[in-house]
This record gives sequence, C-alpha cells and structure tokens, in this order.
Amino acid sequence: MKGAQGIKLLAGLIAAVSFFTSGQVYSGVEIQGTRVIYPQASNQVALDIKNPDNRAYLIQAWAAKKPDINDHDDQVFVMTPPLFRLEPTSTNSVRIVYTGKPLPDDKESLYWLSIKSIPSTNPDEINTLTINVKSVMKLFFRPTSIKGDPATAYQGLKFKFDAGRLHIINPSPYYITLATLLLDNKKVPEPPMIPPHAEVILPGEYKETQNISWQSINDFGGVSNEMKLANFK
Repeated sequence: MKGAQGIKLLAGLIAAVSFFTSGQVYSGVEIQGTRVIYPQASNQVALDIKNPDNRAYLIQAWAAKKPDINDHDDQVFVMTPPLFRLEPTSTNSVRIVYTGKPLPDDKESLYWLSIKSIPSTNPDEINTLTINVKSVMKLFFRPTSIKGDPATAYQGLKFKFDAGRLHIINPSPYYITLATLLLDNKKVPEPPMIPPHAEVILPGEYKETQNISWQSINDFGGVSNEMKLANFK
C-alpha cells in the first residue's frame, strides 16, 4: 500500500467507525438524563437532545430489546421523529411512544434506547474526519398494575452465599441497578443490575462475610442512600 492511497484508505476506515460511549455527552451533542422511565399510563415520553456545537447533526433514535441491535427488532416503542436534523446551538425532543404491544403487567420491562449522532460536513473542506457516535441508555417500561415504591425497592434485596458464590435476589417488580456493593467494606467490581423477581449470581468466588452494604441508581440517575446488613449469615 503506497502513499496517498494508503492514507486515503486509512482515513476511510477510521471514518466508518462508530464509537460507543457510556456518558451522555459526545461530539457536542448532549442528551437529557441517563435513563428513561416510561409509565404505562403515559401517552408518550420526551427526551431532549441539545446541540451546543456550531455545526448541525443528523440524529437517529430507536429502541430495541438488546443494546447491540442497530435497528428496531420489534415495534413496541416508536420514535417521533426517528430521524432529524439538529441545527447548531439548538435543542429538539425525541418523543418515545408505546405502541400497546403486550408486555408483562406484573413487573418492569427493559428496552435499550439508542441515539446515533452524525455530524454535518463542509464539502469544501478536505481531509476531514467524520465520526458517527452511538449512545445507548436504558428504557424502563413501568406497568400501572405493579405495587411498591421504586425509590425504596433496593432496600428489599436479599443475599445468600452458596458454595462460594454470592446470590442477590430481587423480590420487587422493579429493575435494581447497583451503584456500589461492599462485602466487609471491600468493593465488588462492576455491581450488577438485578431484574425484577429474579436472582443474580455474581461471577467469581466470595467468602461468606459479616457485613454487606449497597447503593442503587434511582430513576433520575442519582445514587441512593446506603443500605446495610450487619452480622449477615
């Protein structure tokens, strides 16, 4: 591969890459919040997308059952508009609409909301690198029939040790995403999300401990107060 041809091909390969980010600010585009709660009784939920940059972006939005799907896998949720131009220094809203397709009514359902940002380019510019960015956030569908307070659901988590494995049981109808988990004041890396009415077994082995403490992420992306179990057996 020679000179200009090699450089041109390399630039093309780099430009084709989409970067996945855990934050909600990228390439000048800012997304409101870190998660979306969709109450069943709502006709729609709006998500604001802000462009403080001095160039326009093409924004595409969709919801899917898995975070790595690049298009709709079903039509449980539709976006309005699904594709639009976001002008420089402006804000627009994507409206998320539940189509009414059946979902469990005894627990929350989890979908993944993807927002792809494609920056505009100036045709007069040469050797310009264009990077498309995709951000993925959780979309929780919350049925009206479920009971309990989602803000305190994390307090009801149950723990047990079995053959060196730590089991976390969530008896509530809500998804609980742990922000921190400590065993005898030692942090467990990558605390899990525990689905409703489900049990999660942590990878690796853990010795039985006397004290367990944890925090969860609330509906607004904040961290809850710490919950503790002392003299745990």
